[in-house]
Amino acid sequence: MQPGQISPPEPGGSPDPGVTLTKAVMRAASFLGISQAIVASVLGISTASVSRMASGGYVLDAHRKEWEFAVLFVRLFRSLDAILGHEEQARLWLTHDNLALGGKPLDLIRTTEGIVRVVHYLDATRGRV
Repeated sequence: MQPGQISPPEPGGSPDPGVTLTKAVMRAASFLGISQAIVASVLGISTASVSRMASGGYVLDAHRKEWEFAVLFVRLFRSLDAILGHEEQARLWLTHDNLALGGKPLDLIRTTEGIVRVVHYLDATRGRV
């Protein structure tokens, strides 16, 4: 088996964290209507790698930066889902200017500083809900 490929789960074993996080990222992106190109930008990996993630041919690596960005991305999704749901309201929030953040969240999350700011903003907002 090649590095980064999904291995079948072992009978009676616990789920592989890499597989779990990879699937969570792809589901979150799907629910929020975020393209593979944007996911690639957020995670700092190639669009081809994200395409392989979608087809089960690539698993996020806990020893690389992509893992940390993936965790932040899933955290962003969970916060949005708790505050607005994962339907149209969340998509609208991502694509419209936010005065407190100084831009469109979907544009901001493509940088390290931006995704951290957006996640912190959502965490603070979620704390008030």
